[in-house]
Amino acid sequence: MSDQTMYNYKVVRQFSIMTVVWGVVGMLVGVIIAAQLIWPELNLAPWLAYGRLRPLHTNAVVFAFGGSALFATSYYVVQRTCHARLFSDALAAFTFWGWQAVIVLAAITLPLGYTTSKEYAELEWPIDILITLVWVAYAVVFFGTLARRRIPHIYVANWFFGAYILTIALLHVVNSAEIPVTLWKSYSAYSGVQDAMVQWWYGHNAVGFFLTAGFLGIMYYFIPKQAERPIYSYRLSVVHFWALIFTYMWAGPHHLHYTALPDWAQSLGMVFSLILLAPSWGGMINGIMTLSGAWHKLRTDPILKFLITSLSFYGMSTFEGPMMSIKTVNALSHYTDWTIGHVHSGALGWVAMVSIGAIYYLIPRLFGRGEMHSMKLVTTHFWVATVGVVLYIAAMWIAGVMQGLMWRAVNPDGTLTYSFAEAVKAMYPYYMVRLLGGVLFLSGMLIMAYNVWKTVAGQKAVDDARIPDVKLAHA
Repeated sequence: MSDQTMYNYKVVRQFSIMTVVWGVVGMLVGVIIAAQLIWPELNLAPWLAYGRLRPLHTNAVVFAFGGSALFATSYYVVQRTCHARLFSDALAAFTFWGWQAVIVLAAITLPLGYTTSKEYAELEWPIDILITLVWVAYAVVFFGTLARRRIPHIYVANWFFGAYILTIALLHVVNSAEIPVTLWKSYSAYSGVQDAMVQWWYGHNAVGFFLTAGFLGIMYYFIPKQAERPIYSYRLSVVHFWALIFTYMWAGPHHLHYTALPDWAQSLGMVFSLILLAPSWGGMINGIMTLSGAWHKLRTDPILKFLITSLSFYGMSTFEGPMMSIKTVNALSHYTDWTIGHVHSGALGWVAMVSIGAIYYLIPRLFGRGEMHSMKLVTTHFWVATVGVVLYIAAMWIAGVMQGLMWRAVNPDGTLTYSFAEAVKAMYPYYMVRLLGGVLFLSGMLIMAYNVWKTVAGQKAVDDARIPDVKLAHA
């Protein structure tokens, strides 16, 4: 049998396993820095200080854990929906090893203090070049596979994956324009408020495309597959795609309210952020309503629980984001822990849970198993993770609103009612609850790691799933 009649599952399997590994690592660093905010004595050395570990945490969760999940699922979905093997096995292998090299280099350089200091773009110029090479290879593999498809139609999940790949390439190249001065130090090609604007055009669209469009591609494939139902409205999914893709690009300035950015640019960001609510909720409704006629499956299927609950968090965080972009609300929320709660309702509730559901779907199929080693452990993981997220975000919401109110409270004579130290002290119990939520979520990842290990141990990897004959296959 020709090699070209087989799907390439090897790279999917590699990225799937590393999604779990980096998930544990990223959440562990998050728990450590949450503890450091409560007990400063845990800042044991310069390379283990909060300021060094915090960017390591965000990079590990967003790009190592989330990125590996996106590579795994996009490579799987594009093959299955196009009835075509990946365009190039060699380039696909390069994306895996190159991405792992980026992650390892980040884990070395960030604790050592080598950073551009740009949010979500902290890595220095040599690593940026490697990221670019990996991403170009990724684009060639993905779009090359689409070009050789044996199905005329391009399924909507591939539209989302394709948009995220192209947009992240553009964002990364433009925002990472920098002038190297040494091997591990560079300065941005932009200055002042222009640098801030470019950074948050990048920063918000890293959220909008890496953490939203890419994971919506996961949602549009894995929820219908796990529910064994067609997507609720295919027409709505296409409207969702174009509305989201057009609108998201303009929302970045809402990160720069009350700064030197011109007022018109701040207001433009706010308006487009509010418009974003419509396509975001359209997508959420489309995913949840896919369960029409199959709601009973939620009672017994923990993988579906992960996927559908992730959409609930997606809907919640995409309501909260536009609300926080309104200038009067932002006057209270800006710089507070409310923002941290918002970010984690999206990152843990939406991104992590939809990724976990997809990986639980993939692992048995990639290793020739009917299902995970223990579906009871999958259920346990779901409840531990859900309780952890709720504790985390509720604590940060309360802490953030309290911070905002304490910072702006004034006495009749115009002096501040509370000192900054008093505001910090008031956060202590909420930081404890956040730590508990983080520990629960990390515990869920450890349960997953054990379950995955028991599922794959002793199994023969399935690299040779046959591509169905296009005349016999159905969508």
